[in-house]
Amino acid sequence: MSDPKPLRLLLVEDEPIQRRVLQRQLRNAGYLVETAQNGDEALAKILADPCSILLTDWDMPGMDGATLCRRVREANLSGYLYILLLTGHDSAADIVVGLEAGADDYIRKPANEAELLARLKAGRRIVELTRQVQLLSVTDSLVGTYNRRYLTDQLGLEIERARRYGRPLAVLIADLDHFKRINDEHGHLTGDEVLQGFAERVRTSIRQNDWIARYGGEEFVVVLPDTNLAAAVATAEKIRLRCASAQMATTTGALVVTASFGVAALECLSVTETATVATLLHRADVALYRSKNAGRNRVTAVEVASAVDL
Repeated sequence: MSDPKPLRLLLVEDEPIQRRVLQRQLRNAGYLVETAQNGDEALAKILADPCSILLTDWDMPGMDGATLCRRVREANLSGYLYILLLTGHDSAADIVVGLEAGADDYIRKPANEAELLARLKAGRRIVELTRQVQLLSVTDSLVGTYNRRYLTDQLGLEIERARRYGRPLAVLIADLDHFKRINDEHGHLTGDEVLQGFAERVRTSIRQNDWIARYGGEEFVVVLPDTNLAAAVATAEKIRLRCASAQMATTTGALVVTASFGVAALECLSVTETATVATLLHRADVALYRSKNAGRNRVTAVEVASAVDL
């Protein structure tokens, strides 16, 4: 088994020497360590790019550790952030205050290195278990892609990010041609294998930051960040050719499986349209039906509007 993937950890400590000592210990233990000198700086970093573990001192100028814990929990981050509070407070009442503020655990200063790493290891287990649970909730159990719930939530975030930074964004909808015939002639088990095989061909045809979700039945949506319409059409054509040029292995024999594609991008939207999940998917869906009506096994893109609503 390979070593676990390093987790990003934010260390918040206002005392420079102590911060350097802890940073060295944590890096030696395999953590990807970022630092902040106070609670305000830490909160800004967390809101901009959340990490997995927060190790924060309690007593700091300005925002203290307990307040930082409270502010982090109030932010309702999309992923779980495990918080370990470093404290010189030793009364039960003080510890209760820290835990009720949102800390998961605490360790008294000066922290023993072995104890610190052991508590962080326990925190790592919680983070990874939480990730597994979250992943199951947004994964299609049959094909292993993201599900429609994830598509709706995450595509909205992708659109907002593209608007904020002025970046292109494209989506394509793929529909397996004559899929009902496959089910009728070869059975639903073979149909499931075809869906799984298609999803795998898509996964191995797209970039690392692209992602795929099962839209429903035999339809899939591929989201392509930082991609304009022309590049998205090229990606769809790559996937189409990969399906059409090689038979798909199933338990009932090799089958020729083709797919039709509809492609849309933010640049396709007119000035009267609002860039939303619904409008972008609708545009791609219209293009998909043009592909199907024109004979299937082809890629169609919607027309580019004369002006862009970003």
